[in-house]
Amino acid sequence: MSQTDVDAAKAAAGARRRGGGTSFVASFMTQAGIVDVARVADAFRMSKGQLAQTAGLGLASVTKADRRTAPKAQSRVTEMLEIISRVLDWAGGEAQAMAWYRSQPIPALDGRTPEALVKDGRAHAVREYLDHVALGGFA
Repeated sequence: MSQTDVDAAKAAAGARRRGGGTSFVASFMTQAGIVDVARVADAFRMSKGQLAQTAGLGLASVTKADRRTAPKAQSRVTEMLEIISRVLDWAGGEAQAMAWYRSQPIPALDGRTPEALVKDGRAHAVREYLDHVALGGFA
């Protein structure tokens, strides 16, 4: 296993420890703990380019083998999957959860979508918002 694979596995493990739909997220991981971006793209009926755009990554980050396992690519895709997994039940399924992720503005977060926040490295804000709502707080 290369150093890149080790770093990516650590990033993915850290993301799993932060919680949120670990079985859903794990369903997209290899035995080495690396998110399989091709599997993610297929599951959401996207091209790898669309997945890259949705996660705020460059096309090379999801098409080149050495970049797919890089910590940034792994963490962005993992964060996206974690957030989607948390809204799956009330959204009505994977396609609806992805639609919410990509297009639903969150007034409490300056009207930005979860997608825009993850792209800016603010996935924690979306997770905190979802925690707040889950505990009965107002949206």
